[in-house]
Amino acid sequence: MSLFDLTGKVAVITGSSRGIGRAIAERMAEHGAKVVISSRKQPACDEVAKAINDRHGREVALAVAANISTKQELKTLVEETNAKFGTIDTLVCNAASNPYFGPQAKISDDQFRKILDNNIVSNHWLISLVAPQMMQRKDGSITIISSIGGLKGSTVIGAYCISKAADMQLARNLACEYGPYNIRVNCIAPGLIKTDFARALWENPDTLKASTSRSPLSRIGEPDEIAGAAVFLAAPAGTFMTGQTLVIDGGATIS
Repeated sequence: MSLFDLTGKVAVITGSSRGIGRAIAERMAEHGAKVVISSRKQPACDEVAKAINDRHGREVALAVAANISTKQELKTLVEETNAKFGTIDTLVCNAASNPYFGPQAKISDDQFRKILDNNIVSNHWLISLVAPQMMQRKDGSITIISSIGGLKGSTVIGAYCISKAADMQLARNLACEYGPYNIRVNCIAPGLIKTDFARALWENPDTLKASTSRSPLSRIGEPDEIAGAAVFLAAPAGTFMTGQTLVIDGGATIS
């Protein structure tokens, strides 16, 4: 068996209609998994699922729209996955939001709460909905997509950074809690990746240069460069890793 074989596994990936989430879904499908594409809008999910199914010539992707801020929609996501594909082996909590760019002192209460709710509480909700079936089977992998923002200070995305630091602690806590059931919980902390979500940080050439000039690789990352780590954590290759944060940032945090 290949260390990266996901044949027979079922993976749910939130925020997977584009960017890092889509890349993870595509690569997991390539390694044999059945994947559930989920984001807020059903047509966007349908488009990605169709592209994956067309590529493989069979139904390996299911589209289920869900707003991560709504607990009932997350419950429906889990239920529809179970009904169509069976029990969930891998969960990737990738969806997040950041409605504010500016100094922490000027963020509104509603913006702050939205960031914390969508980036921390929703992960807690979804993991709590999926974990029982993993516990019963005594096997499972949960990956939270955090950010190097959780390891650094920021004058413009401070609340987002707070939420991503909390995700790392959430993974550590749950790794301890679920470890006896052979469930692994980890984070991936990407650096600057060329996605729509991070557009404000790379679209302007001057901002991009400032963001990458001190990085050893001196460039922005691509979504596919995060997907491999997600496959590793879900596959036999990652079965002894839990409670950890994989930093994938071109060296930005070491320089």
